[in-house]
Amino acid sequence: MYKNITHSKVLALADEMQYLPGQVASKTIAQNSHVSITLFSFDQGEEIGLHKSKGDAMVTILDGIAKITIDDKTYELSKGETIIMPALVPHALYAIKQFKMILTVVFPV
Repeated sequence: MYKNITHSKVLALADEMQYLPGQVASKTIAQNSHVSITLFSFDQGEEIGLHKSKGDAMVTILDGIAKITIDDKTYELSKGETIIMPALVPHALYAIKQFKMILTVVFPV
């Protein structure tokens, strides 16, 4: 189930992703029909536009500052903060400053 990550080793997840100029980068570390866990890095000013997910999506910021829009409400999150974007509700992410996050999506059974 887990891939792209070292097993049986203490890791700092923020160090597992690098910032890439002008890009959003991602690395899937676990995925099956019930859950998806992905690391992301966003360069400043980069974004993932408005979209929906079939599962509840939990974002935890590992570094930097993100603007996350859920439905019509905007939130500013920084290192150590978490928010859940409910399934089937439009949401978007924008890098106020470069940021890294771990995204965990839990899909309905």
